[in-house]
Amino acid sequence: MRDELKSNLRSLCPVSISLEIFGDRWSLLIVRDLMVRGYRTFGEFQRSGEGIATNVLADRLRRLEAAGLISAEPDEADRRRMNYRLTPKGIDLAPVLLDLLIWGARHEETAAPAAVIDEMERHRDEVLADVRRRWEARDPTPLLPPFDGKPARRKKKARA
Repeated sequence: MRDELKSNLRSLCPVSISLEIFGDRWSLLIVRDLMVRGYRTFGEFQRSGEGIATNVLADRLRRLEAAGLISAEPDEADRRRMNYRLTPKGIDLAPVLLDLLIWGARHEETAAPAAVIDEMERHRDEVLADVRRRWEARDPTPLLPPFDGKPARRKKKARA
């Protein structure tokens, strides 16, 4: 963890430290795009549909790299262009992101297809293994199909 971040910690609570590293929406959305959508470049992140400003995107990429969650490497075809990749520390966020995805789809109206989310929830371990396999193989194939932006209908599960 970068010295600047260490000196600004509010506490040594693991949740607080985690939020200091990736607790803003942009950082987690970049991690999501790397992990789930297979994005690798600044332009892909910018066109993700979230509306992130270029200066904010550049800042978050720097912060995520400084925190050891992503690495940047020059593109083989165009050395001026950088490709971003999750580090082992970054890919370890896969269970967290999967749980956020399932939680959000369960409790809110989202564009995520209900059947896909239900399947991911039922086969959580297999989904996480596939995420890790894709990461190890540097496979940029998206884990989820693009959502059309229309809210999907989903029955909320009753909890006992």
